[in-house]
Amino acid sequence: MATIAGVTGKQFLPTTKNYDLWQWQYATSTHEVDHDMNPGLIIQPHGKDDIKKAIAFAKAHKKAIAIRTGGHQYSGASSTGRNNIQLDLRSTFTSPDDLVYFEKGNRSFVRTSVSHSLGDFNAFLGKHYAFVPHGQCTRVHLGGHVQTGGYGQLGRSFGLLGDHVLSLEIIDHDGREKEITRSSDPDLFFAWLGGSPGNLGVLTHFSIEVHRDADHHGSLGMRAVHLYDTAKLRKLLGHLAEMSDDENFPRNYDLCISVLSASFDILGLMGGLDDQMKEEHPEIFGHDDNPLWPRMIVVYAQYVPFGPDDKPDMEFFEQLRTDSWFQSGVEEKPMSELTAQWIFRNTREFDLPYVKRTYLTKSTTLVKDGWVDWVVRRMDEIVEPVGNGQWLSAQLQCFGGKNSMFTRNAANGTSYSWRDSTMCMTIDNFHKPEKKEDAQAWEATNDKEGIGAHGIFSKQDRRVLWGSYGSFDLDSVWNAYYEDRPKYERLMRARKRADPDGTFTPNTFSVKRAA
Repeated sequence: MATIAGVTGKQFLPTTKNYDLWQWQYATSTHEVDHDMNPGLIIQPHGKDDIKKAIAFAKAHKKAIAIRTGGHQYSGASSTGRNNIQLDLRSTFTSPDDLVYFEKGNRSFVRTSVSHSLGDFNAFLGKHYAFVPHGQCTRVHLGGHVQTGGYGQLGRSFGLLGDHVLSLEIIDHDGREKEITRSSDPDLFFAWLGGSPGNLGVLTHFSIEVHRDADHHGSLGMRAVHLYDTAKLRKLLGHLAEMSDDENFPRNYDLCISVLSASFDILGLMGGLDDQMKEEHPEIFGHDDNPLWPRMIVVYAQYVPFGPDDKPDMEFFEQLRTDSWFQSGVEEKPMSELTAQWIFRNTREFDLPYVKRTYLTKSTTLVKDGWVDWVVRRMDEIVEPVGNGQWLSAQLQCFGGKNSMFTRNAANGTSYSWRDSTMCMTIDNFHKPEKKEDAQAWEATNDKEGIGAHGIFSKQDRRVLWGSYGSFDLDSVWNAYYEDRPKYERLMRARKRADPDGTFTPNTFSVKRAA
């Protein structure tokens, strides 16, 4: 493949000196062999004209285009193989005009591009005393994040980032610029927000409604970092399970508990490709603010009032108090400041390959079913042994209940799935290369015991697009990502319309196009 004439941005062929640097992404160390992440051409467009030239070239030469913003997708779906092209948009739209806050009456809005990281986006909102739900990983970028939902700390109280989208600005398969809203094109709006990210065209910008600190005086938050202790973990997860099981729990509260193995390797340097990128090319890898930590349990809890009569139940916070390595206490802070505290400041959990799992459940019997004891035992098996060559990164968060905006936003015109879920559990095993089979066996046990007809966590296999695992052929496992066949077939029809020539079908992790 050759570079494209007239493109003003940088282009990298496999023979280009710096190709390996820009080819690297979050999934490279894990899926480099089984998922081809070596594009025949990487383009870093300067703007929309470069994107249009790339689309025209791809159509003329029957190439497919993969679209990357942050490159954080677990399975590497934002990349492609040697016969295709990757559009790397992480720096394309970063001018002041690409991130604008504005007000209309008593409502606030932001027009943003896909190129901004969550860390930068959160800081921008904070300067305007505004906030919106979004994820916690600082180097995730908005393009992939909004298309896969934007799961984050405010899930119960405010829903998902994508629930706040008003319009999408895209470049389609013919190189035409379009704006898509729910009213102007409900089928494409539905498909863009939750249906096969990156496979319907090139998203460049989107507009969202954001929330104001001034409308939520009296918001409270608590952070606690506990040195890992099995008894403490069991107690804390017990509170999380009780909250998750209570379908009447008030919307005002969110609770997220994370568990991490120590970030340093007791038996020697971890090494590996990610570590090399971190040391030699921080401009690509990203900058870590908190590079080292011990084995720990992290608790984020918050309360937000929605009206003058709302008063916090301080017992919610009191039951989470326990001896800790660090604890902020219950602090009254504006929501924009609290959301900044939820950001995970490391580019990557561990500089190692991984076996990842993200599960959803609609269970309201987690306490009764013994889920707490089971998941604590599963975590202990990785965290407690010294020198086993495996590291745990887990995050567990409530989303459900009839008052939750995650649930109540289900019919808002997006296709984000499993909106009746009560909890999301990410439980990842990072491992040394020689421990891959052990890590796979540990996760296989989680699958067998936790998911299925007799599963302790969920009776149904429910997955999220951002946390994909297992088969890389989305069409073969569509029912793990979408609730029912009619919904999936609606997405198939939208894909056919948006991508009639397969220009945006760079790999098999795509909703199948209708015949």
